[in-house]
Amino acid sequence: MKKLIAATLAGALALSLGACNTPGDRAAGGAALGGLTGAAVGAAATGRAGGALAGGLIGAAGGAIVGAATAPQCPYGTYRDPYGNIYCR
Repeated sequence: MKKLIAATLAGALALSLGACNTPGDRAAGGAALGGLTGAAVGAAATGRAGGALAGGLIGAAGGAIVGAATAPQCPYGTYRDPYGNIYCR
């Protein structure tokens, strides 16, 4: 039952981060999703906490890189408001 609850929470976290658009948001979402997936694969492959930790770290790094690289670009450029926020045109 605990595994089912953990898997459900991980899926909910992944879906909540799926619509992030800025490169920073996408990197954070990718790191979270990659870390969870890497930890699950590392734990399943080795059966030890060290494998889960290594898989989580590698998955988080890879997820952050891929998430930031796949952020959608603004087709008409960006502008900055008086408060420093960046928006697409």
